Amino acid sequence: MRGTIHNKKREVTEEEAYEFLKHAQVAHVATISQDGYPYVIPFVYVYEGGQKLYIHIGNIRESHFWENVKVNQKVSIEVCEMGNIVPGKKYACQSALGYTSVVVFGTIKHIEETVKKEWFYDRLWKKYGDPNWNFEKDGYPALPKTELFEVEIEKMTGKFSDAISH
Repeated sequence: MRGTIHNKKREVTEEEAYEFLKHAQVAHVATISQDGYPYVIPFVYVYEGGQKLYIHIGNIRESHFWENVKVNQKVSIEVCEMGNIVPGKKYACQSALGYTSVVVFGTIKHIEETVKKEWFYDRLWKKYGDPNWNFEKDGYPALPKTELFEVEIEKMTGKFSDAISH
């Protein structure tokens, strides 16, 4: 069942899913704790193509997320954007939500190389920053406190709804 879209008319192509992943803003990353409980947390992320997606935590040496990935490197990531809500004609329950979503299944690993962390921050600010921002100094002095993670995409699905039909 993992990674199967049952409503084929809503399925997006693999190419469309990868393209969506490049531009969406928030990734909800699910991990599993040692006692089997799922944990989901939102991240900003970097994805530029291929089979690797990058996320980070900063200034935290211990966290629920970090403890989970130490014991189980399998993750699931959901990225979505909400579209229009179209009201139903007769009843509220016939209303429809427009959306695009991508779900990734993969394996996460910790990246310690400073050069890769710098690469990540450069891409992160390119994606989320404002080109008009000016900083007093260059560089990333918080790199030693940053934990970078690379997710190897093993399977990915995507779907959409135009909110016109159910």
